[in-house]
Amino acid sequence: MGRGNNIGKYQLGRTIGEGTYAKVKLAVDSTNGRPVAIKIMDRKMVMQSDLKNQVQREIRTMKLLHHPSIVRIHEVIGTKTKIYMVMEYVPGGQLADKMSYAKKLSESEARKIFHQLIDAVDYCHNRGVYHRDLKPENLLLDGRGNLKVSDFGLCALHKTASMLTTTCGSPFYIAPELIARKSYEGAAADVWSCGVILFELLSGDLPFDERNLITLYKKISTADYTYPQWFTESQKKLISRILDPNPRKRITLPEIFEDEWFQIDYVPSCGYECDEKKSSWMMLMLLSMLRTTPQKQRPLNPQVS
Repeated sequence: MGRGNNIGKYQLGRTIGEGTYAKVKLAVDSTNGRPVAIKIMDRKMVMQSDLKNQVQREIRTMKLLHHPSIVRIHEVIGTKTKIYMVMEYVPGGQLADKMSYAKKLSESEARKIFHQLIDAVDYCHNRGVYHRDLKPENLLLDGRGNLKVSDFGLCALHKTASMLTTTCGSPFYIAPELIARKSYEGAAADVWSCGVILFELLSGDLPFDERNLITLYKKISTADYTYPQWFTESQKKLISRILDPNPRKRITLPEIFEDEWFQIDYVPSCGYECDEKKSSWMMLMLLSMLRTTPQKQRPLNPQVS
């Protein structure tokens, strides 16, 4: 399949990311010159470890999702030794990198990113996909600063509203019900993580930031955090409703869409398939108008008045 630095029609370039089980390389599609990101995994390691189900789930899930705020998967290539996931290249890097040097963002920029995050998460939930590992390291930014949710390796895929049981995610962003190791709703857990991210965007710090895991989990379980003095009342109101340790009382995504602070400058976005349906509908309407509306013949030499 591959020869030298080529994998099929893709020419591999520099490494742009590396983890325990995979590395991500920048590549170019030789048919159109467009850059892509290729996640490369050792096939033997995947097949002989617990990663097999995780990789299969990530691929299956990403193929279901087509949204402007979610990283797209183009194709998967398998060889005898490697698995290559060819994905959309997002040049702006991780949101975590931006936060490390920018610290807190302006209210308008934080709100824009939060809008896109909530749109993407809502899109996922409507398709039975629960991310379960939302954090700035898994949120990418394109060249214009627009958000792209990535890394669905720990996601859960449930078409029905069944309860989940697996505890996963980063300790700083994990919901209280996961700490209690009880069955939980994936939607409510994702909402909690979004609230932690919003707090971090606006303050530059985590609401729960203890190095001792027991102390950290205790603060998360009781929602023990303090707002910076510059937080507005509308910001506090929304965050307090998201960071409610009781998942049954926690604000839901539909309620977030109705929140006063959230609605400022909000422009809804939908999945690509929605845009395709809209485009098809508009084309049908245009064709219908052309068939039913008589065309007025224009004079060859229009008069100048």
